[in-house]
Amino acid sequence: MFPAMNTLGFDKAPDATRVVVAMSGGVDSSVTAALLKEQGYETIGITLQLYDHGQAVGRPGTCCAGADIHDARRVASALDIPHYVLDYESRFRDAVMDDFADSYLAGETPIPCVRCNQTVKFTDLMQTARDLGADALATGHYVRWIGGADGPELHRGAETARDQSYFLFATTPDQLDLLRFPLGAMTKDEVRDHARRLDLAVSDKPDSQDICFVPQGRYADVVAKLRPGAIEPGEIVDLDGKVLGSHEGVINFTVGQRKGIGIAAADPLFVVRLEPESRRVVIGPRSALMKTTMTIRDVNWLGVSSMPREGVPCEVKLRSAQPQHGAHVTPLPDGRARVVLDEAAEAVAPGQACVMYVGDRVLGGGWIERADAVAAAVAA
Repeated sequence: MFPAMNTLGFDKAPDATRVVVAMSGGVDSSVTAALLKEQGYETIGITLQLYDHGQAVGRPGTCCAGADIHDARRVASALDIPHYVLDYESRFRDAVMDDFADSYLAGETPIPCVRCNQTVKFTDLMQTARDLGADALATGHYVRWIGGADGPELHRGAETARDQSYFLFATTPDQLDLLRFPLGAMTKDEVRDHARRLDLAVSDKPDSQDICFVPQGRYADVVAKLRPGAIEPGEIVDLDGKVLGSHEGVINFTVGQRKGIGIAAADPLFVVRLEPESRRVVIGPRSALMKTTMTIRDVNWLGVSSMPREGVPCEVKLRSAQPQHGAHVTPLPDGRARVVLDEAAEAVAPGQACVMYVGDRVLGGGWIERADAVAAAVAA
């Protein structure tokens, strides 16, 4: 373990440690800032304005909205810490919203929160923190930063139901050097208790539920607005290619979907595959959803050195709310890896993340590719 004189792992006193806190206006980031200030750290709050301020004002259940910026400012004022609001709307649209729309049109099921962490929050905001001379950038994520013998490690949050490590798999080793997660060892109830003890105005504020730029979860509406004219109707077919019906756009479907397909059958039917090039939605029985192998791209490795050529036995998570699966992951060329599951998993969706764990430690992960791209990638 690293020698440390303070709770963030630095070999110096808290009042000699400058920490930038990413303040979204919610209870988690507010408590993060408040606890660091209470512990004597030089604390600076930064809030990102990520999308249209006028549309966002007053919208509940999102993060980085207009009302949330106001809440972050109120908390910072009460704590008597410097607070800055940075306009990242253009960057957010280019790196997150446009990517979200293009991924859906390509038949994938994207995770924009991971993209936001990869780009705006842990790249642009991190550079701002460095420009301010910060020793650390702290966030309110429920994950744990642990100083290991070979450098900092990313571990699950202590409360399983709140663990956010799946969404941070793309965090690089260099980023981990600067990042800190003060809430990782706490439960949500403990965090709210701290908020009340510290008399924070947001102590009872509800958690954000929706993707910030997708109100009421209406993904298709957002894609239609970002890519007008790109949504085209097509056919719904069975596994043999027989036409069973029609649809208004592949963006209205995701792999594993059962409800809302619009095809009557004696046995339940599920979306098995999306073929955006031909605008076809392929449906079939639940058994057709079962997969034992996949290829992931843009692999981020957080283990020691590089991933061994013979691969690593581990557990993988294929969706944030699903249980883990035993697996063996082997590196491939061009930043890809082959994942072989111990047992078949259902509804492995392109665009979702495959995150690797050994125990509580995050080894990294990558993005699941389309099923028809797996064979080509493995052969390569």
